[in-house]
Amino acid sequence: MTEVRPSEQMRNLGVVQHGAPILSEPARLFALPTEREKAERTVDMLFTSMERIARVHAFAKGMGLAAPQIGIAHAAAVVQPAEEDAGAIVLLNPRITESSGEVDEQYEGCLSFFDVRGLVPRPLKITVETTALDGTTVATVYEQGLARLIAHEIDHLDGLLYLNRMRPGVEPLPVEEYRQTGRAWTYDS
Repeated sequence: MTEVRPSEQMRNLGVVQHGAPILSEPARLFALPTEREKAERTVDMLFTSMERIARVHAFAKGMGLAAPQIGIAHAAAVVQPAEEDAGAIVLLNPRITESSGEVDEQYEGCLSFFDVRGLVPRPLKITVETTALDGTTVATVYEQGLARLIAHEIDHLDGLLYLNRMRPGVEPLPVEEYRQTGRAWTYDS
């Protein structure tokens, strides 16, 4: 029996794979509150997809999913932090308004090309503005692993993959060679 590659497994679960044009195009912003119902439907579809994916793969570092990854070209993403008691974060029309100068490199994976992991530099602290369903703007500060997860998803909404963030000359590792599987990111306190 042939083993199913991680990327094929994600494709079978409805995740759009690397090379699809929707992953390299900026997502369309929601006009909120006018498009509230469309935004709610999109978020519901993201949560349904995340639940399906989480049934077949454990995510020790947390998990995120952006609307373009399920074929929807709108600026919505959801992030489930690694901490079990932490609630999911919904990002509508998110944009990073501030980044710390302090950066670290950690390995990231992406559901849209799950056969590799890449060493990606990211700010340790970001401020993100999102639009609430009622149209108001909300600013939130995220740090360390959560900042990394949020930034990764916002990149998807900007038409970027973590490959675009890797240092020149650094190549992704095949998942078989990646040795940190199942361990959370570590940070000095």
